[in-house]
Amino acid sequence: MLKRFYISLYFSRRFYWLFVGIILVFVVSYGVPFLFTVGQLLLLFFAVVTVLDYFVLFLRKAPVPVRRDVGDRMSNGDNNTVALQVKNDYPFPIRLRIIDELPDQFQLRDFSLYADLKAGEVRALDYQLRPKERGEYVFYNINVFIKSPFGLLIRRSIIEAKTMVRVLPSYLALRQYALLAASHNLAESGIKRIRKLGHSLEFEQIKEYVTGDDIRSLNWKATARKGGQLMVNTFTDEKSQQVYCLIDKGRVMKMPFDGMSLLDYAINAALVLSHVALIRQDKAGLLTFGDQIGTFLPADRKSMQMSSILEILYNQQTRWQETDYEKVYAMVRTRITQRSLIVLFTNFESLSGLERQMPYIRAIARRHLLLIVFFENTGLQQIREQEATDIEGVYVKTIADKFAYEKRLIVKELNQHGIATILTAPEHLTIQTVNKYLEIKARLAI
Repeated sequence: MLKRFYISLYFSRRFYWLFVGIILVFVVSYGVPFLFTVGQLLLLFFAVVTVLDYFVLFLRKAPVPVRRDVGDRMSNGDNNTVALQVKNDYPFPIRLRIIDELPDQFQLRDFSLYADLKAGEVRALDYQLRPKERGEYVFYNINVFIKSPFGLLIRRSIIEAKTMVRVLPSYLALRQYALLAASHNLAESGIKRIRKLGHSLEFEQIKEYVTGDDIRSLNWKATARKGGQLMVNTFTDEKSQQVYCLIDKGRVMKMPFDGMSLLDYAINAALVLSHVALIRQDKAGLLTFGDQIGTFLPADRKSMQMSSILEILYNQQTRWQETDYEKVYAMVRTRITQRSLIVLFTNFESLSGLERQMPYIRAIARRHLLLIVFFENTGLQQIREQEATDIEGVYVKTIADKFAYEKRLIVKELNQHGIATILTAPEHLTIQTVNKYLEIKARLAI
């Protein structure tokens, strides 16, 4: 509940400028005596207006109530709207400056909103915040600066409005992808359509043949029982296939991009992919790991599965140790017994780093359909596109080309062993991952 606990008074710039002007009149009056009387009248008038301004300004105890409307959670990496509901209870128009004390994570020390309100007017002042890390964010007090009708005084009211908000993985993207996945219109998000190959293996029903049905699905036994009426088998997409997101929490995922770590991008993509998989009637599961195995959530289609995934992903943090893929392989072998689509979110910066882990990656790929998702170094891409103007620039650009070439070698090496890969910039990760999942589903590869 909002509580007003402190009120203070400030003088405006107009007050000081007028006061300095009156002083100048008194100074000049040493040479021009009649100005002394003028200065006295101005000073008297100035004092009366100031006192009147004070009483008008403090006429009411709580003249401008302000309420902050913010949910109990925010979406990481997305623009979240915060609204301030403001009401003018004065019988005259006022000018406001509102300073909302934002959570420390945003590091915004000059944030303020301005508004002119008529008498009795109610208005919502909206602004947007884009958090870049998960965790607990605390909003503090609301400072309201009210300028008087004559503009000489400013009344400051501090409204106690401390609120804690949890920043969760990007759940706002779930709504967008849920609608698109349900309507099979994923191309609107930049996700290309994939031609479906072959038949699904899941039988649905036998029905009478109508023009346009695939004649390859004719059921001759059912046709014979119907006395010659053609009957066809109908099929539906295979359901209840297992899709596991494996998220690397090692030091390679600590790298920042646009204020967010690679781990946060992987978490957001895994959340959306799990949601799309559940919409497509598949089972979604999760495994986090670093130098130690983190959290394992068995694949399921139950109604609370998304809530469980969201809560698990909320608490994940990167670790500084190198990832232990041997433990990952042992976990996958013992806990994921059914052939599944495994989407591994990690990052490899060098071919030697991949070769150290290749035996375990290949062992996982022999039992499951493995898709490895890792990241392009967009900072190096910018260096490669710049024109070198000196020897140092040529050297830096050559090194950047070497690292970019090594990324392509990593993709080639994985593909040679039959392992699907996605090499993408962090901002395109979600779209690329969902698109690849739909491609795999369309080709019935699981």
